[in-house]
Amino acid sequence: MKPTVHDIARSAGVSLATVDRVLNGRPGVRRITQEKVEEAIAVLGYVRDVAAANLAKGRTYAFTFVLPENDNSFMIGLREEVEQAVGRSGAERTRIRVVDVPPFDGQALSTMLEGVLAERPDGVAFVAVESSDVQAAVARLREAGIAVVTLVSDLPGSQRHHFAGIDNHAAGRTAANLLGRFLSGRDGRVAMVAGSMLVRDHRERLEGFLSVLSEDFPRLAILPVIEARDDPAIAEELVTGLFRRYPDVIGLYSLGAGNRGILKAVRSLPEARRPVIIAHELTRSTRAALADGVVDAVLNQDAGHEVRSAIRVLKAKADGLPVIAAQERIRIDIFLKDNLP
Repeated sequence: MKPTVHDIARSAGVSLATVDRVLNGRPGVRRITQEKVEEAIAVLGYVRDVAAANLAKGRTYAFTFVLPENDNSFMIGLREEVEQAVGRSGAERTRIRVVDVPPFDGQALSTMLEGVLAERPDGVAFVAVESSDVQAAVARLREAGIAVVTLVSDLPGSQRHHFAGIDNHAAGRTAANLLGRFLSGRDGRVAMVAGSMLVRDHRERLEGFLSVLSEDFPRLAILPVIEARDDPAIAEELVTGLFRRYPDVIGLYSLGAGNRGILKAVRSLPEARRPVIIAHELTRSTRAALADGVVDAVLNQDAGHEVRSAIRVLKAKADGLPVIAAQERIRIDIFLKDNLP
């Protein structure tokens, strides 16, 4: 049974009126009381039924999702989640349009955001690329009163309203701890494969990974990061070449996508030469590799949660309502061979 506002009030020890004030961002609530209500929301897993409220108001929200068009399993899955949201548009009082941009192309993304601005939707969500042009386009969207959410990869320092994604620095640190423990004191080289350092999520994962590896596992020699543009064919070629140059690679961190190509290169090695691998995103290929023992651990983010969160935040911002931080936090799941869902 879904938790209700009555459950929140009971858990926090406050009145229904206080819960309502917190949920709607109205004044008259002490900070300590607000924190109690927010904690109860997080513990109970309460999700506000914005759709019901919007149905009563008769409002339909126009949102645009700008997604990179590339052949990697996670982005394909993210797009499928957005398409599912399109299928729920009637019930959720939304009108969602999906537009494509080339991956890792700041100029193309900023141009697309300018085009979105001309259409004046209620909100826009996009996978960010770090670029001054993109920052400027976000500022113009905000000036026009359009809600802005970054999705999966953030654009800190911009005027976006919210980031729907995991703590990527923590993800990188987690990957390093797993890799270091799995290698158990062995000496050798560690390789890293990213999509592009132009996206914040990959850069933050790399920073977190390197900070833990250098501090806690100094015996491991770290190779320069490879940028494979999240393209399986490019990843396979680059990783195959890396194994030829460095036969003593004992660990590999795939901090982006392109895992199909990486796994193809690893499977071509004799079993005794295969490195410990930590990868991101539980897809069909990484799931199979976990089950086969080719991959040792996968860090996963729930693309469906990220899309639903983005839509909730866009609605709240369009209505001038506060965002409930505990409700929108995206967790990092760790999967091993033994706990595959």
